[in-house]
Amino acid sequence: MMSGMIAVNSNCYHGFTLEQAIAGIRRAGFRYIELTATKGWTEHVFPDMPFEKLLTIQDELDAAGLIPFSMSGHCNLMDTARIGDFVKNIRLAAFFGCRYIVSSIGEAHLKDRAVADAATVAGHIAALLPELEKYNLMLVLETHGHDHGTGAVLADVVRRVNSPRVKINYDTANVIFYGGVNPVADLAACVNDVGYLHLKDKAGAPNEWNFPALGKGTIDFPGIFSVLRQAGNESPLSVEIEFTQAGPRDVTEVDRAVADSAAYLTAHGFTL
Repeated sequence: MMSGMIAVNSNCYHGFTLEQAIAGIRRAGFRYIELTATKGWTEHVFPDMPFEKLLTIQDELDAAGLIPFSMSGHCNLMDTARIGDFVKNIRLAAFFGCRYIVSSIGEAHLKDRAVADAATVAGHIAALLPELEKYNLMLVLETHGHDHGTGAVLADVVRRVNSPRVKINYDTANVIFYGGVNPVADLAACVNDVGYLHLKDKAGAPNEWNFPALGKGTIDFPGIFSVLRQAGNESPLSVEIEFTQAGPRDVTEVDRAVADSAAYLTAHGFTL
Protein backbone atom coordinates (compact mmCIF):
# COMPACT_ATOMS: atom_id res chain seq x y z
CA MET A 1 0.00 0.00 0.00
CA MET A 2 1.15 3.54 -0.74
CA SER A 3 0.67 6.10 1.97
CA GLY A 4 1.60 9.68 2.66
CA MET A 5 -0.18 12.98 2.72
CA ILE A 6 -3.25 12.88 0.50
CA ALA A 7 -5.62 15.81 0.84
CA VAL A 8 -8.66 17.27 -0.81
CA ASN A 9 -8.55 20.89 -1.90
CA SER A 10 -11.47 22.72 -0.33
CA ASN A 11 -11.79 24.52 -3.68
CA CYS A 12 -13.68 21.39 -4.82
CA TYR A 13 -16.48 22.98 -2.79
CA HIS A 14 -16.30 26.32 -4.61
CA GLY A 15 -19.65 28.01 -4.08
CA PHE A 16 -20.32 26.04 -0.90
CA THR A 17 -19.26 26.62 2.69
CA LEU A 18 -16.09 25.41 4.33
CA GLU A 19 -18.27 23.55 6.82
CA GLN A 20 -19.80 21.58 3.93
CA ALA A 21 -16.31 20.91 2.57
CA ILE A 22 -15.04 19.66 5.92
CA ALA A 23 -18.01 17.32 6.31
CA GLY A 24 -17.78 15.87 2.80
CA ILE A 25 -14.01 15.43 2.81
CA ARG A 26 -13.99 13.69 6.18
CA ARG A 27 -16.95 11.49 5.28
CA ALA A 28 -15.02 10.27 2.21
CA GLY A 29 -12.23 9.08 4.50
CA PHE A 30 -9.55 11.71 3.93
CA ARG A 31 -7.45 12.97 6.85
CA TYR A 32 -5.90 16.05 5.24
CA ILE A 33 -7.32 19.21 3.69
CA GLU A 34 -5.91 21.97 1.51
CA LEU A 35 -7.60 25.17 2.66
CA THR A 36 -8.46 27.69 -0.05
CA ALA A 37 -7.81 31.40 0.42
CA THR A 38 -8.15 32.76 -3.11
CA LYS A 39 -9.34 36.36 -3.19
CA GLY A 40 -12.54 36.89 -5.12
CA TRP A 41 -12.94 33.19 -5.88
CA THR A 42 -12.98 30.80 -2.94
CA GLU A 43 -12.41 32.48 0.40
CA HIS A 44 -12.98 29.53 2.74
CA VAL A 45 -10.34 31.11 4.94
CA PHE A 46 -8.99 34.61 4.50
CA PRO A 47 -6.74 37.06 6.38
CA ASP A 48 -9.54 39.60 6.88
CA MET A 49 -11.75 37.13 8.76
CA PRO A 50 -12.33 37.96 12.44
CA PHE A 51 -9.91 36.15 14.71
CA GLU A 52 -12.76 34.38 16.49
CA LYS A 53 -13.96 32.99 13.16
CA LEU A 54 -10.49 31.62 12.40
CA LEU A 55 -10.40 29.99 15.83
CA THR A 56 -13.81 28.45 15.15
CA ILE A 57 -12.51 27.01 11.88
CA GLN A 58 -9.55 25.52 13.73
CA ASP A 59 -11.95 23.91 16.18
CA GLU A 60 -14.13 22.54 13.36
CA LEU A 61 -11.11 21.00 11.67
CA ASP A 62 -9.95 19.46 14.93
CA ALA A 63 -13.40 18.05 15.65
CA ALA A 64 -13.50 16.47 12.19
CA GLY A 65 -9.99 15.06 12.52
CA LEU A 66 -8.86 16.93 9.41
CA ILE A 67 -5.29 18.26 9.26
CA PRO A 68 -4.77 21.45 7.21
CA PHE A 69 -1.28 20.81 5.86
CA SER A 70 -1.51 23.20 2.91
CA MET A 71 -3.19 26.39 1.78
CA SER A 72 -4.13 27.53 -1.70
CA GLY A 73 -3.28 31.20 -1.45
CA HIS A 74 -3.15 32.26 -5.09
CA CYS A 75 -1.97 35.80 -5.82
CA ASN A 76 -0.33 37.34 -8.85
CA LEU A 77 3.26 37.11 -7.63
CA MET A 78 4.44 39.30 -10.49
CA ASP A 79 2.29 42.20 -9.26
CA THR A 80 4.25 44.02 -6.56
CA ALA A 81 1.00 45.54 -5.29
CA ARG A 82 -0.25 42.05 -4.39
CA ILE A 83 2.85 40.82 -2.55
CA GLY A 84 1.52 42.22 0.72
CA ASP A 85 -1.65 40.15 0.23
CA PHE A 86 0.41 37.04 -0.35
CA VAL A 87 2.52 37.61 2.75
CA LYS A 88 -0.73 37.77 4.72
CA ASN A 89 -1.67 34.42 3.21
CA ILE A 90 1.72 33.03 4.25
CA ARG A 91 1.03 34.14 7.82
CA LEU A 92 -2.49 32.70 7.67
CA ALA A 93 -1.11 29.38 6.45
CA ALA A 94 1.30 29.36 9.39
CA PHE A 95 -1.58 30.13 11.77
CA PHE A 96 -3.31 26.95 10.64
CA GLY A 97 -0.11 24.93 10.93
CA CYS A 98 0.25 24.39 7.19
CA ARG A 99 3.57 23.26 5.72
CA TYR A 100 2.85 24.26 2.11
CA ILE A 101 1.39 27.32 0.41
CA VAL A 102 0.23 27.06 -3.20
CA SER A 103 0.19 29.87 -5.74
CA SER A 104 0.42 30.35 -9.45
CA ILE A 105 2.92 32.94 -10.62
CA GLY A 106 0.36 35.12 -12.35
CA GLU A 107 0.73 37.29 -15.41
CA ALA A 108 4.44 37.69 -16.04
CA HIS A 109 4.40 40.62 -18.43
CA LEU A 110 6.59 43.67 -18.49
CA LYS A 111 5.36 47.17 -19.32
CA ASP A 112 6.09 46.67 -23.00
CA ARG A 113 3.91 43.49 -22.85
CA ALA A 114 6.88 41.25 -23.51
CA VAL A 115 6.80 38.11 -21.40
CA ALA A 116 9.15 38.41 -18.44
CA ASP A 117 12.04 36.00 -18.68
CA ALA A 118 12.65 33.21 -16.18
CA ALA A 119 15.36 35.17 -14.39
CA THR A 120 13.00 38.10 -13.76
CA VAL A 121 10.27 35.79 -12.49
CA ALA A 122 12.74 33.96 -10.27
CA GLY A 123 13.82 37.28 -8.77
CA HIS A 124 10.23 38.05 -7.75
CA ILE A 125 9.86 34.61 -6.18
CA ALA A 126 13.22 34.76 -4.39
CA ALA A 127 12.13 37.98 -2.66
CA LEU A 128 9.62 35.88 -0.71
CA LEU A 129 12.25 33.54 0.75
CA PRO A 130 12.69 35.47 4.03
CA GLU A 131 8.97 35.17 4.76
CA LEU A 132 8.93 31.49 3.85
CA GLU A 133 11.89 30.91 6.15
CA LYS A 134 10.31 32.92 8.96
CA TYR A 135 7.09 30.89 8.87
CA ASN A 136 8.71 27.57 7.90
CA LEU A 137 6.69 27.10 4.71
CA MET A 138 7.35 25.72 1.26
CA LEU A 139 5.96 27.70 -1.68
CA VAL A 140 4.80 25.40 -4.45
CA LEU A 141 4.22 27.12 -7.79
CA GLU A 142 1.28 25.73 -9.72
CA THR A 143 1.35 24.81 -13.40
CA HIS A 144 -1.22 27.41 -14.39
CA GLY A 145 -1.79 29.96 -17.12
CA HIS A 146 -0.43 30.10 -20.63
CA ASP A 147 2.95 31.52 -19.56
CA HIS A 148 3.61 28.88 -16.89
CA GLY A 149 1.37 26.01 -17.90
CA THR A 150 3.95 23.21 -18.00
CA GLY A 151 6.34 21.65 -15.57
CA ALA A 152 9.22 22.25 -17.94
CA VAL A 153 8.65 26.02 -17.85
CA LEU A 154 8.28 26.15 -14.06
CA ALA A 155 11.34 23.97 -13.56
CA ASP A 156 13.46 26.70 -15.13
CA VAL A 157 12.10 29.23 -12.63
CA VAL A 158 12.47 26.91 -9.63
CA ARG A 159 16.05 26.02 -10.52
CA ARG A 160 16.95 29.69 -10.78
CA VAL A 161 15.46 30.41 -7.34
CA ASN A 162 17.54 27.46 -6.10
CA SER A 163 15.96 27.06 -2.68
CA PRO A 164 14.40 24.06 -0.93
CA ARG A 165 11.60 26.46 0.02
CA VAL A 166 10.36 26.75 -3.59
CA LYS A 167 9.16 23.81 -5.67
CA ILE A 168 6.56 23.00 -8.35
CA ASN A 169 2.94 22.17 -7.61
CA TYR A 170 2.27 19.87 -10.54
CA ASP A 171 -1.39 20.10 -11.59
CA THR A 172 -2.01 17.05 -13.77
CA ALA A 173 -4.88 18.60 -15.74
CA ASN A 174 -3.70 22.20 -16.03
CA VAL A 175 -0.72 21.09 -18.08
CA ILE A 176 -3.18 19.86 -20.71
CA PHE A 177 -5.65 22.75 -20.45
CA TYR A 178 -3.01 25.52 -20.47
CA GLY A 179 0.15 23.85 -21.71
CA GLY A 180 -1.12 21.32 -24.24
CA VAL A 181 1.39 18.69 -23.10
CA ASN A 182 1.26 15.05 -22.02
CA PRO A 183 1.35 15.14 -18.21
CA VAL A 184 3.26 11.88 -17.80
CA ALA A 185 6.08 12.98 -20.13
CA ASP A 186 6.10 16.54 -18.79
CA LEU A 187 6.20 15.36 -15.18
CA ALA A 188 9.08 12.99 -15.96
CA ALA A 189 11.11 15.96 -17.23
CA CYS A 190 10.67 18.02 -14.05
CA VAL A 191 9.93 15.44 -11.33
CA ASN A 192 12.99 16.35 -9.25
CA ASP A 193 11.69 19.91 -8.95
CA VAL A 194 8.18 18.87 -7.90
CA GLY A 195 7.25 19.25 -4.24
CA TYR A 196 3.47 18.91 -4.39
CA LEU A 197 0.78 17.71 -6.81
CA HIS A 198 -2.80 18.60 -7.57
CA LEU A 199 -4.37 15.35 -8.75
CA LYS A 200 -6.97 16.62 -11.21
CA ASP A 201 -8.60 14.60 -13.96
CA LYS A 202 -9.45 15.95 -17.42
CA ALA A 203 -12.34 15.08 -19.71
CA GLY A 204 -13.50 16.50 -23.03
CA ALA A 205 -11.37 18.52 -25.44
CA PRO A 206 -7.95 19.76 -24.26
CA ASN A 207 -9.18 23.36 -23.97
CA GLU A 208 -12.54 22.45 -22.42
CA TRP A 209 -13.19 23.27 -18.75
CA ASN A 210 -14.06 19.76 -17.64
CA PHE A 211 -12.35 18.37 -14.54
CA PRO A 212 -14.31 15.45 -13.05
CA ALA A 213 -13.66 13.08 -10.16
CA LEU A 214 -10.48 11.03 -10.36
CA GLY A 215 -10.88 8.12 -12.76
CA LYS A 216 -13.74 9.77 -14.66
CA GLY A 217 -11.51 11.48 -17.22
CA THR A 218 -8.57 10.57 -19.40
CA ILE A 219 -5.50 11.33 -17.24
CA ASP A 220 -3.10 8.39 -17.01
CA PHE A 221 -2.78 8.45 -13.24
CA PRO A 222 -1.03 5.07 -13.05
CA GLY A 223 1.60 6.61 -15.33
CA ILE A 224 1.84 9.67 -13.05
CA PHE A 225 2.24 7.46 -9.98
CA SER A 226 4.89 5.40 -11.76
CA VAL A 227 6.97 8.49 -12.57
CA LEU A 228 6.82 9.60 -8.94
CA ARG A 229 7.67 6.15 -7.63
CA GLN A 230 10.61 5.66 -9.97
CA ALA A 231 12.02 9.06 -9.01
CA GLY A 232 11.53 8.39 -5.29
CA ASN A 233 9.36 11.51 -5.13
CA GLU A 234 6.98 11.28 -2.16
CA SER A 235 5.44 14.73 -2.50
CA PRO A 236 2.01 15.34 -0.95
CA LEU A 237 -1.01 14.84 -3.19
CA SER A 238 -4.14 17.00 -3.17
CA VAL A 239 -7.32 16.06 -5.02
CA GLU A 240 -8.93 18.88 -6.99
CA ILE A 241 -12.26 18.58 -8.79
CA GLU A 242 -13.58 21.57 -10.74
CA PHE A 243 -16.42 19.98 -12.73
CA THR A 244 -17.58 21.80 -15.88
CA GLN A 245 -18.21 25.49 -16.38
CA ALA A 246 -21.81 24.86 -15.31
CA GLY A 247 -20.53 23.66 -11.96
CA PRO A 248 -22.00 20.92 -9.78
CA ARG A 249 -25.78 20.74 -9.37
CA ASP A 250 -25.57 20.74 -5.58
CA VAL A 251 -23.28 19.85 -2.71
CA THR A 252 -24.35 16.21 -2.96
CA GLU A 253 -22.70 16.00 -6.37
CA VAL A 254 -19.48 17.37 -4.91
CA ASP A 255 -19.61 14.90 -2.04
CA ARG A 256 -20.09 12.06 -4.52
CA ALA A 257 -17.14 13.18 -6.65
CA VAL A 258 -14.89 13.40 -3.58
CA ALA A 259 -16.01 9.92 -2.46
CA ASP A 260 -15.44 8.55 -5.98
CA SER A 261 -11.93 10.03 -5.95
CA ALA A 262 -11.23 8.39 -2.59
CA ALA A 263 -12.37 5.04 -3.99
CA TYR A 264 -10.15 5.51 -7.05
CA LEU A 265 -7.08 6.18 -4.92
CA THR A 266 -7.65 3.24 -2.59
CA ALA A 267 -8.24 0.99 -5.61
CA HIS A 268 -4.78 2.04 -6.83
CA GLY A 269 -3.06 1.10 -3.62
CA PHE A 270 -3.18 4.29 -1.58
CA THR A 271 -4.18 4.57 2.06
CA LEU A 272 -5.95 7.78 2.94
